[in-house]
Amino acid sequence: MKATCIATLTATLAGALLLAVQPAVAQTGPGWVALFDGHSTAAWRGFRMTSFPTNCWVIDGNALKTVPGHEVDLVTRKPYRDFELELEWKVAVAANSGIMFHVTEAGKETWETGPEMQVVDDDNTDDGKDPLTSAGALYDLVAPTNKHLNPAGQWNRARLRVKGHHVEHWLNGAKILEYELGSPEFKRLVAQTKFKDMPRFAQPATGSIALQNHGGEVWFRNVRVRTL
Repeated sequence: MKATCIATLTATLAGALLLAVQPAVAQTGPGWVALFDGHSTAAWRGFRMTSFPTNCWVIDGNALKTVPGHEVDLVTRKPYRDFELELEWKVAVAANSGIMFHVTEAGKETWETGPEMQVVDDDNTDDGKDPLTSAGALYDLVAPTNKHLNPAGQWNRARLRVKGHHVEHWLNGAKILEYELGSPEFKRLVAQTKFKDMPRFAQPATGSIALQNHGGEVWFRNVRVRTL
């Protein structure tokens, strides 16, 4: 059962002010915008929250880090349709997380609308033993190939590219899978999983990018995005 993460009144008021007067997010190069540069969390809020959940996520060095036991996902305040996302992630032993996109709050969880690029310790989890739920996979739908994964405690470089219906997952410099949203093959795969009972799954054409807090320790750094 998920632990409930309740932002403090101060954080909630700060979040409301942030929505009204949101500072500019740092630029990181032509077309690129930093979603997390090691300092500012201005680009993020908690899923189904107006504020950043400070008791669920913290800044650890130059990385965003989950707080174990407080399972609230982060979502970008801005929606994205066609984009390229780059970041680095690492997990503690047996930890599990994910990167979702086109997330809306029509579902009770981020993954009820947003397809997920899996983030997990392959060596020490049941998910890691199944290619369809291993690191880099389109969770439960498409397994990665040509994958080089650094183990728990080491950084991995991820890239997610979404252009129209075409999606690519990259890990540590290699493209590990690609698929077409809404294609007959994609629909066939969905029909074989739990997502078949989620009518809004992979349906939104635009939405937030999400970072999952699944209860374990996970770090994200150098998070940046550019629109395509």
